[in-house]
Amino acid sequence: MKIAALQMQAVPGDIDANVARIASAAKAAAQGGAKLLIAPELAVTGYGAGAAFAAIASPAEGAVADSLSAIARKSGLAIIAGFAERDGDDVYNSALFTDGIGTNAVYRKSHLYGDYERQWFRPDVPSSVQVKLCGLNLGMLICYDVEFPENVRRLALSGVDLVVVPTALPKGASGTFVAEKMIQVRAFENQVFVAYVNHCGTDALFGYAGLSRIAAPDGSLLAQAPAEGEALIFAEIDPAAYAGSRSENTYLADLARQV
Repeated sequence: MKIAALQMQAVPGDIDANVARIASAAKAAAQGGAKLLIAPELAVTGYGAGAAFAAIASPAEGAVADSLSAIARKSGLAIIAGFAERDGDDVYNSALFTDGIGTNAVYRKSHLYGDYERQWFRPDVPSSVQVKLCGLNLGMLICYDVEFPENVRRLALSGVDLVVVPTALPKGASGTFVAEKMIQVRAFENQVFVAYVNHCGTDALFGYAGLSRIAAPDGSLLAQAPAEGEALIFAEIDPAAYAGSRSENTYLADLARQV
């Protein structure tokens, strides 16, 4: 299955502009043969929306889901995109999967990063949200979640082929290390694909590292975006092509023997 990742410069607080950008990318991704388009953390609202989150947060089955589902249906591919989710009085930093033809799933970020996120969002308990697409098992995490190895390992043990990680990684030495080192290690140590999809550019509050990438189970990079500027990158997700890597790096099987 071919997937596409949109490294995106979102407009904080402007849902219409951000949804339109995702729609444009979905059309291009479908033309490129992709069956899945991934957009960054809080792509729909912009990560830097701040105080606006409370007003623009949408229920899991609300207007944002309807808009993204319509784009998926029109484009003939599935979409994963970050959004601010309203559930009663609570707001979550969430990611929505939709295939446009009736399958929706929402993952809520469990590990909030810094005072900014804790001010606006409620953390959820760690969970294994999975969906099936084109015969592959997809699991979702958001940004900081992937930096905790337990989260990726939990998904790998549950049979996930691809871990999708919408992110809002900031510029700086630590952000560069996460993108350029940690993501490939997470893929290698769990024998899964990892798609790590970031914002780029700056807004009034943050500067973003870019460096979106898709890593394979053998630790290689299948696709990567630059540090600056928007990009739409593609990769082929074929677990069978990495049977040799799994036979050499038997982490999951050896872990199971210890239980």
